[in-house]
Amino acid sequence: MPPTLAELNSLFASRHSCRAFLSDPVPRAVIEQIIETAQKVPSWCNAQPWKLTVTSGAQTETLREELLRAADAGGHAPDLAFPTGYSNEYQDRRRTCGWALYEAVGVIKGDREGSARQMRQNFSLFDAPHCAIISSPAELGAYGAMDCGGFVAAFTLAAQAAGVASIPQAAVASFAPMLHQHLGIGKDRIILCAISFGYGNPNHAANSFRTERADLDDFVDWQD
Repeated sequence: MPPTLAELNSLFASRHSCRAFLSDPVPRAVIEQIIETAQKVPSWCNAQPWKLTVTSGAQTETLREELLRAADAGGHAPDLAFPTGYSNEYQDRRRTCGWALYEAVGVIKGDREGSARQMRQNFSLFDAPHCAIISSPAELGAYGAMDCGGFVAAFTLAAQAAGVASIPQAAVASFAPMLHQHLGIGKDRIILCAISFGYGNPNHAANSFRTERADLDDFVDWQD
């Protein structure tokens, strides 16, 4: 029997973006099971455009060092253009999430050094033992990116079901040229995001808050 809607909702509700990980590695067999589950999502024409570059051990540590070095040097150059802006409810939700995180870790409004320090955690991969870089063929454009978005969501849910915490990160993809070179990802592919994953640290303040979701009437246009 397939899982019930209530069971699926429970899985979705339990997932959150983890921002502090333990150092314990996830067994390779578990990672493979997560990926095999996630790849069952639909894609246009069943193209399955996603490719993953997964790091563990020393490779994750080297990637962490390279990202921190790039972040300190500045010069963001994502393959996929970042949003031109956030307005209205989208800006409200973004701010609410950001301030909930800052409050949890003790960063007060006006503390630019503290907010910059927390932002920098993106490039240390929040101390995760593993990172998956997600890329899509450049020729597929927005459709490939859309398909990979479905894969990213499925990965995070499959990981949650396996007891593994995760966080998708667009910030990591802002240093696409370094990632292409360092990880050997061809220029014919667009680097979309990273997923840092491992076992979450339940005692870290950054994992103590949860985001809310909008009411249905805020985003559903009911036409009867």
